[in-house]
Amino acid sequence: MAAEKPLLNALGHDAAYQLADVTKTEPQFAALTPRWVAKFLEFKGLKAGIYRVNKVVPGDTPLDALCGGDTERIDIPQGFVQYETKPREYRLSSISTILNVDTKISDVYSSPYDQIGEQLGLAIESLKERQESQLINSDDYGLLKNVADSQRIRPRKEAPTPDDLDELITKVWKDPSYFLAHPRAIAAFTRECTRRGVPPVTVSLSGGNFITWRGIPLIPTDKLFVDGLKEPKSQSGKTNILLLRTGEDKRGVIGLYQSGLPNEQSRGLSVRFRGIDDNGVASYLLSLYCSAAILADDAIAVLEDVEVGEYYDYE
Repeated sequence: MAAEKPLLNALGHDAAYQLADVTKTEPQFAALTPRWVAKFLEFKGLKAGIYRVNKVVPGDTPLDALCGGDTERIDIPQGFVQYETKPREYRLSSISTILNVDTKISDVYSSPYDQIGEQLGLAIESLKERQESQLINSDDYGLLKNVADSQRIRPRKEAPTPDDLDELITKVWKDPSYFLAHPRAIAAFTRECTRRGVPPVTVSLSGGNFITWRGIPLIPTDKLFVDGLKEPKSQSGKTNILLLRTGEDKRGVIGLYQSGLPNEQSRGLSVRFRGIDDNGVASYLLSLYCSAAILADDAIAVLEDVEVGEYYDYE
């Protein structure tokens, strides 16, 4: 017969665990992204929630001019520059949610982390994720939906190639700021560069590392969907790549928000306490006001329907 295993004459794990302090993390938001679009986009605060983009009526030479060496003409030409009589107005859109917290829970279980603060923090992150998506995909002011027809191009083949990004640069050649693309699209472009022996250079910006093409960084965002999904399951799929010029002084793309909100927590975001009901549930209204404006047609261009599933055998 096998010898019986002697009992360990020491305090057991389960009993000791009851006296131990457990080190805990704050709640981890799995869907949180860097939100580079909102970080890199220049934002302008509004006082009344309306932003009017006044433009000159299109024309290459709105005014004739007399050059000093023109001896055939004597009179200086006269005229004026015409403005659009019905310019576009951008009105801020609201992204809102109501957060409920049981006061009994927040009273009893708020050490080491304040339950109300943690709940509000997660709700705010959720609103900002939605804002990032709306800046790109909104049917009203989203960048994808507001690219002029003349600024839309398609890839020469299917996968995004250096030639395609060069073509995008010809559309936004006046001081382009950055490309925007889904991480899968950036990976597809990098494979095309590797295949041609021209690996992109990497640059560090705002705490992140990004590959560049012609000195212009490619900024990743999962809000430029692949086949309508942030996280596509299929190896293949179609998506879009944007190129932007940003900044009001450059007649580029800018973000808009409402400034001076009551109970303002951050840019364009307010948190209002709505009271406590008869069941002891505290309620908070979170509202984020935002929009985006394209100041000139040539401030943005899009490479449409690029394939992200092209792979190569390098043997």
